[in-house]
Amino acid sequence: MSTLALLVLLLLVVVVLLLAAGVAYVVHRHPSWGQPLAAAFGAVTVMAALVGLILAL
Repeated sequence: MSTLALLVLLLLVVVVLLLAAGVAYVVHRHPSWGQPLAAAFGAVTVMAALVGLILAL
């Protein structure tokens, strides 16, 4: 892997960790938002898996 690809991957990991921390904080402050946010992240996960599958082909 090139250095640029590794840097992009590291940036994506940092962004995902920041988003997860933000969501954890919001759910901690407003517990009723837990279910809608979980459904949204489930949909994003499925879409990301499909994009990864398409790119792998």
